[in-house]
Amino acid sequence: MSESFTQDSGLGTQDSVTVVGGGLAGAEAAWQLARRGIAVRLYEMRPVLRTEAHHTDQLGELVCSNSFRSVSLDAAVGLLKDEMRRLGSLVMQVADRTRVPAGSALAVDRERFAAQLTAEIWARPEITVVREELTTLPDGIAIVATGPLTSPALSRCLQQVLGEGSLYFYDAIAPIVTGDSIDRSIAFSASRYGKGGEDYINCPMSRDEYYAFVNAVLEAQTVPTKNFERCVYFEGCMPIEEMARRGPDTLAFGPMRPVGLIDPRSGQRPYAVVQLRQDNHEATLYNMVGFQTKMTYPEQRRVFRMIPGLAQAEFVRLGSLHRNTFINSPRLLLPSLQLRTRPHTFMAGQLIGVEGYVESAAAGLLAALNAARLLHGLPGVVPPPTTAVGALLSYVTDRRRRDFQPMNANYGLFPPVATRARGREKRGVLAARAARDLTAWIAEQGLDAPAAHAAAAALPG
Repeated sequence: MSESFTQDSGLGTQDSVTVVGGGLAGAEAAWQLARRGIAVRLYEMRPVLRTEAHHTDQLGELVCSNSFRSVSLDAAVGLLKDEMRRLGSLVMQVADRTRVPAGSALAVDRERFAAQLTAEIWARPEITVVREELTTLPDGIAIVATGPLTSPALSRCLQQVLGEGSLYFYDAIAPIVTGDSIDRSIAFSASRYGKGGEDYINCPMSRDEYYAFVNAVLEAQTVPTKNFERCVYFEGCMPIEEMARRGPDTLAFGPMRPVGLIDPRSGQRPYAVVQLRQDNHEATLYNMVGFQTKMTYPEQRRVFRMIPGLAQAEFVRLGSLHRNTFINSPRLLLPSLQLRTRPHTFMAGQLIGVEGYVESAAAGLLAALNAARLLHGLPGVVPPPTTAVGALLSYVTDRRRRDFQPMNANYGLFPPVATRARGREKRGVLAARAARDLTAWIAEQGLDAPAAHAAAAALPG
């Protein structure tokens, strides 16, 4: 199958789209379709069937933080917000109108946000909201955006349709750092016993550094386990703090074992080592091998920067361990967010492995754009990978990826740019390139973004 789609001849004269899930991605998708004059049936199982995390029947309920994170272009999610506004995002317009003080972050009054989002969906005559659980994938063109707490019945259906091993329920995530924030005067490239070339970056520790690190891990504050996580630790995804509690040397004989490695600075084997594995094709991101954790984000930054070579580490993703339902998107999805084996079905939101409110809504917006094009027999479109939304989708649908884990928007996902700039200056260059490329893409695709923005801006406050 090619990396773009054509009209599915089995759809007949369909003139509507089904959207499954009333979270941020589903609401965004339904609204985008409706403003293009397309009839939508939006299925949301609450309040008929509740989840352990949700408390209301409102669409777009925010079950975790009320923050949409940074508004600064110094962060890729800030750039993503700007791109979403330019594409006429409903979620971003409602978020802007329900904003509360939060410094450099966009935070919202969660109750007003959900209420306004729900009202806007109900106000669209093209949208019919159906309060019912779907346990099978809909016929015809559909967008599935049921999120990380997809119901067990629909999860079983997805397993059957997509194949065993295509759906993950237990999310063990290790932190990721940018390659140019690693101190290479300390860290060295090598594989154990010289096997596999210089595939890993290794951060060596002395005996004293190792035990100071273990003590910091044991004393660090951790995130309380939520009821809906049903947290049962498996040996293959044990948090490092749980391993450390088994004994002070456990990590040194586990993910931090130094065997087969020689520190070129000393010519000796380190007492312990933290290995970093390349996480993207461009070698701009590196995964901390075996470092899944329940430590809070501030504690992770503090403790992990104790590691030699990571004192100035820039984290684009921090570790976590929780229940999460997501699909193996690189194997299953086209860049247009269609299922490869079922091209009239689109997937969106956290179910495809994007993390964060804005990222989920962005996936819903792009899925709706391409579902509308499919309905009209037009080829799909994908934003340039040099944009925030395009870089995120490129990560999610890259068929070369083998060890897929959910990801936030971050500048480490962007294609390299020819510049000697680093840090904030480099991110400014990437943001400027993204703005130019999105402008050109909008014009090339005839997306009528100004009209979309005007329609979204007309929402009542």
